[in-house]
Amino acid sequence: MSRRALRRLRGEQRGQEPLGPGALQFVLHDDDDVEEECPKRGPGGRRPRGAGKEGVRVNNRFELINIEDLDEAPGVNGERTDCLLVDAVVSGNKRRAQSGHSESTRGGNAADTAVPSEQSNTCSKLRKKKRKQKNKKNAGETSNGLEDIDRILERIEDASGASRPGPPPLSTKKHVLYVEHRHLNPDTELKRYFGARAVLGEQRPRQRQRVYPKCTWLTTPKSTWPRYTKPGLSMRLLESRKGRSVFAFEHSEEYQQTQHKFLAAVESMEPNNIVVLLQSSPYHVDSLLQLSDACRFQEDQETARDLVERALYSMECAFHPLFSLTSGTCRLDYRRPENRSFYLALYKQMSFLEKRGCPRTALEYCKLILSLEPDEDPLCMLLLIDHLALRARSYEYLIRLFEEWEAHRNLSQLPNFAFSVPLAYFLLSQQADLSEQEMSSAREEACVRIQQALTMFPGVLMPLLEYCSVRPDTTVATHHFFGPDAEISQPPALSQLVSLYLGRSHFLWKEPATMSWLEENVHKVLQAVDAGDPAVEACESRRKVLYQRAPRNIHRHVVLSEIKEAVAALPPDVTTQSVLGFDPLPPLDTIYSYVRPERLSPISHGNTIALFFRSLLPNYTVEGERPEDGGPGGLHRDQGLNRLMLAVRDMMANFHFHDLEVLPEEHPEGDGEWD
Repeated sequence: MSRRALRRLRGEQRGQEPLGPGALQFVLHDDDDVEEECPKRGPGGRRPRGAGKEGVRVNNRFELINIEDLDEAPGVNGERTDCLLVDAVVSGNKRRAQSGHSESTRGGNAADTAVPSEQSNTCSKLRKKKRKQKNKKNAGETSNGLEDIDRILERIEDASGASRPGPPPLSTKKHVLYVEHRHLNPDTELKRYFGARAVLGEQRPRQRQRVYPKCTWLTTPKSTWPRYTKPGLSMRLLESRKGRSVFAFEHSEEYQQTQHKFLAAVESMEPNNIVVLLQSSPYHVDSLLQLSDACRFQEDQETARDLVERALYSMECAFHPLFSLTSGTCRLDYRRPENRSFYLALYKQMSFLEKRGCPRTALEYCKLILSLEPDEDPLCMLLLIDHLALRARSYEYLIRLFEEWEAHRNLSQLPNFAFSVPLAYFLLSQQADLSEQEMSSAREEACVRIQQALTMFPGVLMPLLEYCSVRPDTTVATHHFFGPDAEISQPPALSQLVSLYLGRSHFLWKEPATMSWLEENVHKVLQAVDAGDPAVEACESRRKVLYQRAPRNIHRHVVLSEIKEAVAALPPDVTTQSVLGFDPLPPLDTIYSYVRPERLSPISHGNTIALFFRSLLPNYTVEGERPEDGGPGGLHRDQGLNRLMLAVRDMMANFHFHDLEVLPEEHPEGDGEWD
């Protein structure tokens, strides 16, 4: 028993003297004919402390905890535990004597503090009994300790109604869209390729950098960025159901005004207006993304990537505390315009990472985008994730994704998965760390799946060989199944998917071993076609039914991919409408949280001359077309006229005459000849 518990039992406070001889006699001879009432004053002139609870003075309220349990503790061999107080007092006196505290400083007599010999003999016997009993108890307590803990946990679970968690099964794996934080940093992948010294370079001396509000996972703040101030962007939790949480970004009134200015700057077709807007709002997301596209078109890739990273940092600082990038259970509805900026920023960052040579990091970003809305897949990341998995050599992940999602997503009906999965099996069979049985099993599975893909999509083979600069043999080139009719007869939507896949992933098939394996399976498919396999006709009828028209998310993905072959295959109803870089092909069922206020357009209210010059000069505007005071115009009309004359002068100054032949004067009689 600890000294603190003993002090609680006898009411002793810290810093006070031990009990006197009278109190010790009262405690030891509890069963004798000693007076039960303690004397009012002890021999030292102080009030003695009793062993009961009635005489306890409590200066600390927490000292009352567990006092009742300690009082009800059983004795040793039928004796009361009050004798333990003597042990504590004796040991306490010894420690005080060793530390230099003498009994003479208390103002009491040294003879009064001596313990009788009978008391010491009795206590020594009790101490021996106590030790024996303690050894017996320790043997039982060590064996029943874990059982007591389990019993306590069971009582807690029964009270809360929760089931007792058991050990996880051996087959438990992480979610297929689980994102790892360390793989979101491209430096992790570059260090694995080139080493930390090559990536980080020489350590620069420590400099005083800007202080940023939080540590982020998507980007690392740079000292060259403007000082971060909250732009008015936030995130709120809409609902939580079935283990999934739906979030949405929100714009404050100030951010909404900045958004209206941004839309006006986009309509002006002048990038400098966006630059001016970013000077006042350096972390406006849509302005950063739009200016990034302008820099990318001008081959300034470094600035374009820096602007995208700044946009991601601005949005990550606005995350809800419950929003998680890695869990795969957080959702963002693409129908809300405020959420689309996050999708597009992630996609642009993923594209930069792929071009930079970080396919593993790009794959992690792809999984993150897909996890935000896997059912709808607004950016159609399923058309890209197989390509990134093959580039990152994550063959097992691609096979696992296909096996888990094939039942409810029909991934085999997409040409990219139909060809990428057998390629993953084949490349997996080429690894040296596999056993011979695993290698043969993977090779066999690869052959079966590539034959199914060639039967379902025969129009892929000849363009693929053309991309790889491989000339097919005479048997394949002259056969009607893989001939030109196979490519011409496929529906337009399927042609678009094939063009997208070949334009992006054709270089993965250029290896000689891969080509020889493909040639072997092509001949097996031709043998099945010549033998009249019923699977050939079934695949042909399925192609005519399934690929009538591509959905809008596929068109959006093609626009963002910027693959020329796929963009050229877009239908006319998509190519004829305007496509905005900050919001390409918005959903038709958009959910607006606020609407842009209507404003009078100078085009619709201008006169004929102003409309004519505006058609010639898009930057020309007439400020006097809308009188502010309700009058006929006055000064504003004169200013508009002056601007009109200046515009005419600029237009005439830009006219140049090049290589115009000067005709001779006409003969008065009309019978002259040309030189």
